[in-house]
Amino acid sequence: MSSASERQRLSIGHMLLLVTPYTFLLFAVVWASMAWTSEDVTMSIHGWIALGLGTFFSLLIGCGLMALMFYSSRSVTILSQLQMSDVTRDPISCSNDRSNYIERNLR
Repeated sequence: MSSASERQRLSIGHMLLLVTPYTFLLFAVVWASMAWTSEDVTMSIHGWIALGLGTFFSLLIGCGLMALMFYSSRSVTILSQLQMSDVTRDPISCSNDRSNYIERNLR
C-alpha cells in the first residue's frame, strides 16, 4: 500500500502544467502594470470611447451567445425527453405528436 503522501506527490509534468500558466499570468500582469503606469502614454477621448464601445459590444455579444447556448440546450433537452417518451407509444402516432409539440412549444 502506498501512503497518502506518495499519492499526493505531483509529477514533473503536473508541476509544469501548474507553473506555466501562472508564469504567463505573472508576466501579463507585470507588463500591463508597466504599460498602464507609463507616463508618456496618454489616451485621447476617441480612445476612451473606442475602449468603452468595444467593452460594451464584447459583453453584449458574449451574453447573447451564452443565452443562445442556454436556449439551444433547453430545446434539445425537451426534444430528447419527448423522444424518450415516444418509446412507449405507438410509432405511427409519435411523429404527429412530435410535430404538434414542436409547433406548440418551440415556435
